[in-house]
Amino acid sequence: MARQMEVLLREHVENLGRCGDVVSVAPGYARNYLMPRKLAVAATEENKKQIVRRAARMAAEEAARAEEIQAAVERLSGLVVTTICKADEGGHLYGSVNAAAVAELCTAAGTSIEEKDVRLDDGPLKTVGEHRVRVHVHADHFAAITVIVKSDSEPAEAPAGSPSEGTPAEGTAEQTPES
Repeated sequence: MARQMEVLLREHVENLGRCGDVVSVAPGYARNYLMPRKLAVAATEENKKQIVRRAARMAAEEAARAEEIQAAVERLSGLVVTTICKADEGGHLYGSVNAAAVAELCTAAGTSIEEKDVRLDDGPLKTVGEHRVRVHVHADHFAAITVIVKSDSEPAEAPAGSPSEGTPAEGTAEQTPES
């Protein structure tokens, strides 16, 4: 069995530890990978004091970032977007609503998201109705938005007290808070 070496992590290293942790690793791993990349230093008392200060600063930065992420999740969670597509009488779309279309609808609603962040777990939307779609915000944080797919043959809903002006254009987006 090889001898182990104790090192103090300067950064978070996946499957090894977080900043400030003292871990035992193989000497070659420490010497050839961790130390040249400045991910770890020798576990001396002086280095431990420096890393404790750095870990506290990183914890404060992470807490601020977590608040930003939570605010973004809450802001996106109330988003409702609507699109109108051609569909048959059974409610099946002739095309589909994919991640790019959902991202475009969200951008039209005033919330800019990228196509790569839209998670369509069951593939593109192919039926008329209300669908919940996950949007990746950061790491393991997701927001659920509502995408309403309407058929172009359905009668348009007019606001109360105003005459109907016809069917809205394809790709209409609206943002309403959930109650």
